[in-house]
Amino acid sequence: MTIKTYAPEVIAAQPIGAWSGEAYRRVVGGLREQLAVEGLTQPHWWTLNHAAGRPGGWNRAALTERLTPYDDQDTAFDAVFDDLIARGWLTEDADGGFTLTEEGEAGRLRARERNLRVHERTHEGIDPEDFVTTVNVLRRMVANLGGNGDLPG
Repeated sequence: MTIKTYAPEVIAAQPIGAWSGEAYRRVVGGLREQLAVEGLTQPHWWTLNHAAGRPGGWNRAALTERLTPYDDQDTAFDAVFDDLIARGWLTEDADGGFTLTEEGEAGRLRARERNLRVHERTHEGIDPEDFVTTVNVLRRMVANLGGNGDLPG
């Protein structure tokens, strides 16, 4: 898809909040739409990835604390955890640690493929260096306004 070209001074005068907000709504909307095909929400997705990355290493309290800053839907994380356990996608050991089951890993991989398609579509026609510059500019803006401009760890 092509977009109209404007003079740099016209672009520089654009409201960053409007454009970053529209980009957020489009990207997150696309991801949420694809996750919904699997009956998942973003918090489900985040939980699956964290459990896959550190089997048994996340319990309810630690994972809720980790994910809450990214949540914009007032998610009841215990309900998400319980849903994944009820599906047979996640187990909770005696110490409270979460581990994916084979079914959970299969579901995570299906959702990952769907999300990758959104990612690829989002990046169409964007030079990787421009993407890096854009993310770094947004990180700086976040930090300038009192937020944490560091990448999630």
